[in-house]
Amino acid sequence: MKKLFLIRHAKSSWDESSITDFERALNKRGKRDAPFMGALLKKEKVKPDIIISSPAKRAITTAEAFAEELDYPVKKIIIDNSIYESGIKGLETIVQSIPDDNKTVLLFGHNPTLTFYANHLGDKFITNIPTCGIVGIELNVKNWCEVERGKGKTYLFEYPKKYFQ
Repeated sequence: MKKLFLIRHAKSSWDESSITDFERALNKRGKRDAPFMGALLKKEKVKPDIIISSPAKRAITTAEAFAEELDYPVKKIIIDNSIYESGIKGLETIVQSIPDDNKTVLLFGHNPTLTFYANHLGDKFITNIPTCGIVGIELNVKNWCEVERGKGKTYLFEYPKKYFQ
């Protein structure tokens, strides 16, 4: 049994028009939500074996906040450049190449691809993964290379607006 957590980056700032989309930082709400949601996973006893993140500033900053809450070494976060503008097939390639000794994986990325991929793998339809939203999928596979469409059971869907209004 493998567990994959698909996590959308926290809310980012659109205040600076001079920076690229790739360089956008978290805004005040994003800086609040990322540690909160990481702590929520810790409360659920999630212990990641590996954390993989898009290199975009807002994604890696979110991944770092989760890592700190989950007592995972920030230096061990794997940055995968292909996540940034990836489609379902790209995410599937990344997931299928995860070393099999990793049972619990956190993958930080972007919409709409994360929502599409959650629906591709899981058994519950999700309209949209909000910023800093988490979808937990159990995969009844021995090896990551076996992960494919419909192989997962969606058992967790959390997002900050459930807790903050």
